[in-house]
Parts: sequence; C-alpha cells; structure tokens
Amino acid sequence: SLCVPPVVATLGVALPMWLVARISPALAVELPGHLVVACVFVAAGVAVSVAGVLEFRRVRTTVNPLRPEKASALVTSGVFRWTRNPMYLGLALVLAGCAWWLANAAALVLVAVFVAWIDRLQVVPEERALRRKFGAEFEQYVASVRRWI
Repeated sequence: SLCVPPVVATLGVALPMWLVARISPALAVELPGHLVVACVFVAAGVAVSVAGVLEFRRVRTTVNPLRPEKASALVTSGVFRWTRNPMYLGLALVLAGCAWWLANAAALVLVAVFVAWIDRLQVVPEERALRRKFGAEFEQYVASVRRWI
C-alpha cells in the first residue's frame, strides 16, 4: 500500500508539475480559457473529495486510507453511487486543474502518473482489504460502480 497519505502524494506530483512547466517552456500548450477551465477542475475536485469525506463521516467510518481494514461500513451512498474513489478522483481533478493552469504538456501527463500511482499503490490494496472485510457485499458494489468514473 501507499507509504504516504494521498494528499502528500498529490503534492508529490504537483511540485514536479510546476517544476517541469518552469524548466520546459517548449512544452507549453495553447489552452483556450485555461484559467477558467483550471478553476472549474479544481472546484469540481474539491467538491467531489469533500462529498466523499462527508459521506464517510455521515456513516461514521474511517477516512484514513492507510488503514482500510479499520472500515466499519461499506459506503455505497451519496457520491459513492457514481465512483468508488471520490476522494482520489477529486485529487486527480485538482491536479488536472493545476496542469491546465500551467498549460504544459508534461504537467498534463503527470496527472496520468498520479492516477496510475494511486490506482496501483493505494486503490488495489484498499480494495483487497475491503473484499476481505465485506465479501459479497463489496463484490456486488464493484460490479455496479466504477472505480474512477
């Protein structure tokens, strides 16, 4: 599983995005309305992440992604009806907004790196733990709701 909290992983990708945009102006891309689009992505990302956290709190289960075995409930309501990972999706949207603001091709590619990193090192182990804990109920959820979107 991931050795650092997902917010730290997000910052661990955001910093290289900013650096690569600064050191590689040749990779700058023309993105019409890039500031408005960036703000929309960031706002959507924050909203999706917060909705996920609030739903976890509403059902009184752990929000700590480093300890999925401590989950006391399988959350399938609220934003979890559309995505199994709203907090990670939200962080990816925030990074997409940052990449759009930077208007740099390499920064945009790093969003995909973040998604692959989180998917492989966080989501897969989390789902393994939830599968052990919730069994058929989790399998039914996986069959009806996509991992990301």
